[in-house]
Amino acid sequence: MRRGATGHAATTTTAGEVVQAFVPNPLPPVPPLAWSPSLRALHDAALLACGQLDGVLDGVSVLVPEITNRLLYAYVRREALLSSEIEGTQSSLSDLLLFELDEAPGVPWADVAEVSSAVAALEHGLHRLADGFPLSSRLLREVHGVLLARGRGSDQAAGEFRRSQNWIGGTRPGNARFVPPPPEQVADCIANLERFIHAEDDLPVLVKAALAHVQFETIHPFLDGNGRLGRMLIVLMLVDAQVLRQPLLYLSLFFKQHRSRYYTLLDQVRQEGDWEAWLAFFLDGVQRTATAAADMVRRLQELFNSDQARLAQAGLGRSGLSTRQVFQALCQQPLTSIGALEEQAGVSFPTAAKAMDHLVVLGIAREVTGGRRNRLFAYDAYLAILSEGCEPLG
Repeated sequence: MRRGATGHAATTTTAGEVVQAFVPNPLPPVPPLAWSPSLRALHDAALLACGQLDGVLDGVSVLVPEITNRLLYAYVRREALLSSEIEGTQSSLSDLLLFELDEAPGVPWADVAEVSSAVAALEHGLHRLADGFPLSSRLLREVHGVLLARGRGSDQAAGEFRRSQNWIGGTRPGNARFVPPPPEQVADCIANLERFIHAEDDLPVLVKAALAHVQFETIHPFLDGNGRLGRMLIVLMLVDAQVLRQPLLYLSLFFKQHRSRYYTLLDQVRQEGDWEAWLAFFLDGVQRTATAAADMVRRLQELFNSDQARLAQAGLGRSGLSTRQVFQALCQQPLTSIGALEEQAGVSFPTAAKAMDHLVVLGIAREVTGGRRNRLFAYDAYLAILSEGCEPLG
């Protein structure tokens, strides 16, 4: 449905230029969303896929209780990498895991610190929700403060709504692709968004998350980090509403793969009010992403089971128990050192080293440094599955 512009222009002066900023109307859309049969079908398929993802995770958790922690550790990092990559950061999952090992030097600091901060930000938001803190403008500021705590953007008023005008695209405000609301209207816009998120209405949670994401991106309330935080908002809303019991649904890869279409649809909402086209795109992304996540959970479980079976059949004798303990620690942190394994597995350094030698001989792990000291080990098959789609943008 074409409603016309979903906001109004506000004249503002920035960088010596007079420009027309865009101030979005409060949600929900007026007139209301037009629920065509195809749109309802997309919604139902997306919701079913979310339920199936939870079901798959429940199923494997019964067999291997610690798998939830393994997957959360890995998936949160994968999402942070993909989300930061959309903003131009060039890093890898291995870079991030190495960075998290204090003893691993030589990793490019700026890019990977930015991704590491995104991990910490998402985890902060999820922990706050789990503790009963409401999804609110205060929580978003907290998460933003963690997101920009270090690395690029750390000097851009972390945790504070902007007090100056920003713009998107172009070299200056006058040739920008989009100019968000003037700074004095940001607080009101965010307050309206918060009221919409918590309003008791008949809009399904997936729909509210779709609309809220566009509204947040349109407000662009911070000087930096808006894209990453806007994508986190989707996850926080779905977890808060218990559509997902575990945060294993992230749309960054889908947005990355359909980047041009994503930005076109955001502009279409603002200029023409075509919320339905955006919603169809979003729901399709949820369905595809949830289905892919469920498939990845199954594949990882098959990998763990296969490698555990290889250990059981290896005839390791007295070393069998400690090797299985070190393998479990490697599943939790697939790029690691003997020192880290010693702590995680609860064994001595020599025992951890001997167990890892067994894993290398069996082809489960690989030593990546080529040295005799300060050795690092990778669970290559695990990392390969996690890294799918994380290749740098062309």
